[in-house]
Amino acid sequence: MNNLTVVKFSALRDFLAVVERGSVHAAARHQGGAQPTVSRNIRELERRLGVVLFERSAKGAQLTPLGKVFYSRARAAQGELLRAEEELAQLRGETHGNVTMALSTVAQFALLPDAIGPFRRKYPDVRLNIMDALFPRIDSDLRSGSIDCYIGPAPEDIGSEFRTETLFENTRVVVGRKGHPLSKAKSLRDLVDAEWASTTLTHRADAELAPLFEQYGLPTPRPVMQMHSALTTLVLIAKTDLLVLLPIQWVESQLWTDAVQTIPVKELLPAPPIRIVRRSALPLTPAAEYFCDMMRRVAVNKYAAPATPALGGAKKSRLARMR
Repeated sequence: MNNLTVVKFSALRDFLAVVERGSVHAAARHQGGAQPTVSRNIRELERRLGVVLFERSAKGAQLTPLGKVFYSRARAAQGELLRAEEELAQLRGETHGNVTMALSTVAQFALLPDAIGPFRRKYPDVRLNIMDALFPRIDSDLRSGSIDCYIGPAPEDIGSEFRTETLFENTRVVVGRKGHPLSKAKSLRDLVDAEWASTTLTHRADAELAPLFEQYGLPTPRPVMQMHSALTTLVLIAKTDLLVLLPIQWVESQLWTDAVQTIPVKELLPAPPIRIVRRSALPLTPAAEYFCDMMRRVAVNKYAAPATPALGGAKKSRLARMR
């Protein structure tokens, strides 16, 4: 029998507790157990795996390189066990559990307000955790299972380990502060020499602007800043002469109208479509799937987007009934 098949759940739990609490003593205290028991479980786990997981010192327990590899797998395994327990409970008709979603700003502005009410009525006792993020910042958490699902723009080359579903196509606008010196510009050509900021859809800041400007035969502006949150974007665009390409939903929101304005250039500025991204290998819990259904319903009602093949006939029929 493979040694991994006989690893005890208690040893896995104690291993994760030591990593997260920093020492065997702290892990035992947090779990209300005995320190010798935790130490024994860790030693047994190391014996069965045939590797040293921790480097012990006066400062506590630090993961070895092999320990770091095992930690990522162990954390994912723990998450799946918890998710399986919640899924079974929800299938029995219970309404408790946890759903963790990462949403882009567009998904929050355009979809979340109308989706949250129906979800809360269906699952009043489920704790809904919403993260404000773009895909590159959460891809590892989505892969490990600590995030159930991501809704927002996503790179085309996302990989086979993820399943994507397009909710609606989108467009962008050039945004600057109210009274920006270039507010009367009519073309991207007039904005080449401006100071630009970029968002975090791509890992490289210039990769967001380059394809668009190259498409129109223009030199690519060099972004002077990359912004990682909606609040940072609002503050800096409203108070500086930076320009940024943003999905149109940003300026449609009443939150922004007093601080920023669009610069209506003649060029078309397509935006990446808004997608649901989830792991291919494992299903969502009923509560997480229902949250996605509510976001789908809002997208269909607001944007009349044709269903992608990923939805399938059964899914389209279900959406029609919900509308």
